[in-house]
Amino acid sequence: MAAIDDLKNLLSLDIRQLETLADTLHKEKSCLSGSDTKALDTLTREKNAILEQIRGRAKQKIHALVAMGFRPDSGDPSRFILSAGLSDLHALWKEADIKLRECHILNENNGRIISHLQKRLTRLTDIFRGASGQQKLYGAKGQRTAVSNRTVLASA
Repeated sequence: MAAIDDLKNLLSLDIRQLETLADTLHKEKSCLSGSDTKALDTLTREKNAILEQIRGRAKQKIHALVAMGFRPDSGDPSRFILSAGLSDLHALWKEADIKLRECHILNENNGRIISHLQKRLTRLTDIFRGASGQQKLYGAKGQRTAVSNRTVLASA
């Protein structure tokens, strides 16, 4: 069946690109710890290009699954593939899913590093402005902001 072969090819491409994405995320982590902004910018562009290609293939995979008889409202595609008796296709699907989860964890870790770097920068900025000893308020998203003498909280 052509749809099965298409899906196998798409999953194989996903697996290779997810491995590349994982390598990129590891490089991104080392750039974040080393503050190499030029390399970080390049890695961000590379990461976005990989993600865009993976998103494009996701639509193609859905079309291939539908051509095989899968209904999107019927549940998880991996159960459909397994129930159809396509064990080699199911193994590819699971491998791609594992790689995707690994990339997700790596990306979350990098996000936490970025968040800590942003907090450190905010604290340093407050020190430079002389606002380090001042009271702080919480914003709508939970971020802390300094209240200076010039900040108007209310007026009559």
